[in-house]
Amino acid sequence: HYAIGEFSRKCGLSIDTLRYYEKEGLIHSHRLTNNHRYYDETDIAWVQFIIRLKQTGMPIKHMRTYAKLRYQGDETIPQRLELLFRQLDKLHAQQKDIDLHIDFLEKKIKTYLGIDSSKN
Repeated sequence: HYAIGEFSRKCGLSIDTLRYYEKEGLIHSHRLTNNHRYYDETDIAWVQFIIRLKQTGMPIKHMRTYAKLRYQGDETIPQRLELLFRQLDKLHAQQKDIDLHIDFLEKKIKTYLGIDSSKN
């Protein structure tokens, strides 16, 4: 078991962030008889997953829904998959936009370097 300070170091998140995630329902700590929080190895994997969801740009509202479904059990896997597919679709759309921006800049750079005969 890990106290919140040690868990914070293992996850790379501040204690305040862990408390915020707990308040938002993203994580659930275990409690000792003296009401102190503790976490275990499965919590580390879950927090790493939450961090990755955040990195994908998933809104906290959807992360909260996902976490709630996860804590309800495997019967919620179809709903969780729906959330993940929705986020994946958003990332693919962003990727297309980024590819267009990259093409635009590459063409402009080629123009300035005299590689492209068309003037943009």
